[in-house]
Amino acid sequence: MPDLPRFAIRLVRFVYAVLRDAIAGNLPMRAMGLVYVTILSIVPVIAISFSVLKGFGFHKRMEPLLYTFLEPLGERGVELTDQVIGFVDNVQGDVLAGVGLLLLFFTTISMAQKVEESFNFIWRVEQSRNLAQRISEFLSVILVGPVIMVTALGLMGMVSSNTLVQEMAGFQPIGATLLLVGKLAPYAMVILGFSFAYWFLPNTRVKLTAALVGGLVGGLLWSFGSALFTTFIANSARTLSIYATFAIVIIALIWLYFCWLILMVGAQVAFYFQHPEHLRLGYRRVYLGSRQREQIALSIMGIIARSFRSSNKHPRLEEISREIDLSVVAMVPTLERLQNADLITRTEKNELIPNRDPREIKLVDVIAAVREPQAADVFPEGRWPTSVQRMTQQMNDALLQAFGDKNVYDLVDEPVATAATRLAAAAD
Repeated sequence: MPDLPRFAIRLVRFVYAVLRDAIAGNLPMRAMGLVYVTILSIVPVIAISFSVLKGFGFHKRMEPLLYTFLEPLGERGVELTDQVIGFVDNVQGDVLAGVGLLLLFFTTISMAQKVEESFNFIWRVEQSRNLAQRISEFLSVILVGPVIMVTALGLMGMVSSNTLVQEMAGFQPIGATLLLVGKLAPYAMVILGFSFAYWFLPNTRVKLTAALVGGLVGGLLWSFGSALFTTFIANSARTLSIYATFAIVIIALIWLYFCWLILMVGAQVAFYFQHPEHLRLGYRRVYLGSRQREQIALSIMGIIARSFRSSNKHPRLEEISREIDLSVVAMVPTLERLQNADLITRTEKNELIPNRDPREIKLVDVIAAVREPQAADVFPEGRWPTSVQRMTQQMNDALLQAFGDKNVYDLVDEPVATAATRLAAAAD
């Protein structure tokens, strides 16, 4: 098709896939779960983050950012902002010590883990970070992130109050440009914050371009949604008055739900931008035949052995997926059987390495990992008729006779050997 119609069809397919998953892809349920986790963990997270800022005397500068986040709540947002800042002012150093400090860190790490699991669900990642990674990476962001944000705000304030900048603002074109930059700066910070979350939180390699696209969509949705929510609150003041003092809790829960849902929709956009092959599949279950599973197992082992022998590097599952043109979702069940058979190991960085020398891994062992029952299977055996057992034994004998002496390196060298044989035959 021509470029323009092809782009239009892909864009419509992209939008449809995102809306489909946002409605029926468990994203609303996960957003509700994250609201519950936020309620339980928001106090420890704020206590830790703002206490670090309080040590530098910067916590007051976070008040405008917090108000911007709660601005859609109207007057209730101002009330909540004052309560949070007052809570931080009341935090004492002796309170954040001993068992209390450990409890705060544990709750904070638990919240970060739940958020990571939701992002891993969107990115089809089965393996989460280990405990050491969670403590080092998540705490570093929670502790250092607010300081960086406050420092950036301070630098922006210094630039805007600079005498030279103020004199340049007197010229009409430059002044209009600076005014536009000042209006767009909050939206840019939101987009960059969303992009960082999409790049950092999933336990997989996310391309910067995909994170930026997801951050752009998520940031725009959040800005548009906040405007709509502000209008809703303004027009529903009489209805919310029925709930009296509980109104602030209700609208805060609704706003948290929409924030988490928007954040995950942006993550879905980033995922589909990086993996467009999943657009049609979505979250539907993948069904494969036994021959396809055997082909996947042999392909995985062959690619791992080839990389191990040529460069001593360990390929990632995503790289193998691109090479054999098959989605990661379809490969994961076979990969797990290879792991359970003790043939390969999947590292914390999603790298795949052989558990022993590929010369010692027979091809029949690779096929058996897919075909034969394992200890991890719920129903490993059944009562098969005698004729079925006899025929199965015949197939196993034929397989052993054909490939019994071949190892994984023989599989890697098979195309080379065939080409060499053809060249020799042509020379004769």
